[in-house]
Amino acid sequence: MTSTTSEHSGLKVRGVSKRFGATQALHSVDLDVRPGECVALLGENGAGKSTVSKIIAGDFPSDTGEMWWNGQPYAPSAPADALEAGIGLIHQEMRLLPDLSISENVFVGRQLMSGGRIDRKEMDRRAYEQIRRLGLDVSPRRLVGSLKVAAQQQVEIAKALTLNARLLILDEPTAALGEEETEHLFTQVDALRKEGVSFIYVSHRLEEIARICDRIVVLRDGQHVASHDTAQVPVTQLVEDMVGRSIESVFPDADPPGDREVITVQGLTATDGFFKDISFTVREGEILGIAGIVGAGRTELVRAVAGADPVASGTVHVNGRQLRSGAVTDAIQAGVVLVPEDRKAQGVVLDMTIGDNVALANLDRIAGPGGFISPRRVREVALDACRIMQVKGRTEQHAGTLSGGNQQKVVIAKWLERRPKVVILDEPTRGIDVGARAAIYDVIVNLAKQGMAVIVVSSELEEVLGLSHRVLVLARGEQKGILDRGEATDVAVMHLAAA
Repeated sequence: MTSTTSEHSGLKVRGVSKRFGATQALHSVDLDVRPGECVALLGENGAGKSTVSKIIAGDFPSDTGEMWWNGQPYAPSAPADALEAGIGLIHQEMRLLPDLSISENVFVGRQLMSGGRIDRKEMDRRAYEQIRRLGLDVSPRRLVGSLKVAAQQQVEIAKALTLNARLLILDEPTAALGEEETEHLFTQVDALRKEGVSFIYVSHRLEEIARICDRIVVLRDGQHVASHDTAQVPVTQLVEDMVGRSIESVFPDADPPGDREVITVQGLTATDGFFKDISFTVREGEILGIAGIVGAGRTELVRAVAGADPVASGTVHVNGRQLRSGAVTDAIQAGVVLVPEDRKAQGVVLDMTIGDNVALANLDRIAGPGGFISPRRVREVALDACRIMQVKGRTEQHAGTLSGGNQQKVVIAKWLERRPKVVILDEPTRGIDVGARAAIYDVIVNLAKQGMAVIVVSSELEEVLGLSHRVLVLARGEQKGILDRGEATDVAVMHLAAA
């Protein structure tokens, strides 16, 4: 920032508080963002980051406090007021319309007009220009529902970048992005900052903060607990600020695996070409990590192993029993369960209670004579599953009201009730804060200690290396190698992933 910047420029938030029912979400929070500056807003899930962001973006008003934008009082009553003032929010939860095209989503509610008609050609041109800058090279007329999660996130970002906003709030913008897509985004952020555009950057990926941010503000339990005038702060210090305690070791120690092979994959090849000729085994008590950049075929591979998608060729055996291709029920009955990449769309039913979510995966075990399902039995099973997973929530509570970490625990809990032999976790900590991540890591290691074969897919290399006994590396759908823990370094994995 230059010394000529007016003290009245940018955003000022003073004494903002917010209560939801009995929960005090924010306690008198202050925040400043100057023109061309990127301020990191950190904290665990429930710390108040999203609440502050939504108040600034006009989603709902604060109970107390005041805001100023470029020297003028600022109190948006709706997101449209914020957008009119030049403030936009990229939500953590994507708000795209799957049955509309990319360009229609980018310009939804503000279609470009020419001669009294919607100018689809110009909308397509501008939308394509923006998504191309973010590294997504697809037709702007393609339906959003046909895109993978990472591509949908890029469309969400492109939508915000076309607003010509002067302050953009990025809430977990890279949660679904790989390294290359993330760098494309950062390049755009850097360019916009040079034009005086400001950013509030919310992320659980602490390693990104030093790359993209100028300052750091930390919230805990709805209160402002720490500020740093530089983003070059040790991760250990940030973690301590966020959770209020020191975390000596994030990754728990796993026991050595057994000798017996639980699952054997031979020559697995996708019908759509996303992966080909993949072979590996996982022993009892072993954690196999699967690494590779976005587009390597990781999610497609584990979906096929779990029977969610058919394969063109190859076999999957569990304890010597061959599974039928594309048969989810067969895989589940054999003891193979999948915790999917998108927990909100595929893992839990947000409008159902925790108890009902657990019951859905275990109806055959819960049902009594004649197929009757007792509410009391559902509650007993859910209570037991939540106790084992230490889910913070009541069984009658809707899953949509839980934090990301607790939603993930519910997804794992419902499958553990089936006493699986193979547990596959696809991006198990996506969008989850540091404290909750440590709890999920404990769960993963404990699954292995109980003798289960565990497969972990993650875009975060540190996570794969910290948890796994061995790491399988994919690149463009091809298997590049399997590294033992002793040889699986970040350099070795990335060398194979980029081969």
